[in-house]
Amino acid sequence: MEEIVRKAEKLVELRMRGNDGSHDASHAFRVRDLALSLAIEEGLSSSPDTLLIVELAALLHDIGDHKYVRDQSEEMIVERFLDEEGLDEGKKERILGIIRGMGFKDELARIANGDSFLGSIEFGVVQDADRLDAIGAIGIARCFTFGGSRNRVLHDPKILPRMDLSKEKYTSKDEKQTTVNHFHEKLLKLKDLMKTKAGQKRAAQRHKFMEDFLGEFYEEWEGRA
Repeated sequence: MEEIVRKAEKLVELRMRGNDGSHDASHAFRVRDLALSLAIEEGLSSSPDTLLIVELAALLHDIGDHKYVRDQSEEMIVERFLDEEGLDEGKKERILGIIRGMGFKDELARIANGDSFLGSIEFGVVQDADRLDAIGAIGIARCFTFGGSRNRVLHDPKILPRMDLSKEKYTSKDEKQTTVNHFHEKLLKLKDLMKTKAGQKRAAQRHKFMEDFLGEFYEEWEGRA
């Protein structure tokens, strides 16, 4: 098991090397560490197979991310890697199922359809770990890094955040949006979408940090601080 994890780490470093700092290999490694920590808090430490699934899904979850793929063949990299490493079909499908279901845009679609899908416990800890890395101090840094990489406007009071988002609106590139609006459109919503008790507990502190940051940001922007 250790060998496949080490190979997965090398694949992450190779495939995510050219990404900006919001979605680089360090992000994948932080999510892995968070996911394993949450898994232990949720009582999964007695199942080595479950921990392996959590670790590999967390490490590999952003390889083939649509924001960074250069061609469609990259979307199959993780599946090919798991096949080449001889992982049995059951574990492979559990890992791929976690990765395929993690996205915020997919959850928007499920919510719109009235689907209260929670997934497996391993899905919950990996998704919660990814979302914890999107909020708090690290999340703030990642948000502005990504916005800068896309040349987005930092803030414009005339451009209001889209609060009632569908999957289509969220992924639309037609509307001009700002980096600060992303907090209201996504990041401040993540606390209430955590699947595990361990994730919910950690999210509360990180969420409060973002609220405090935004309060200070708006005061400085308006010259009141």
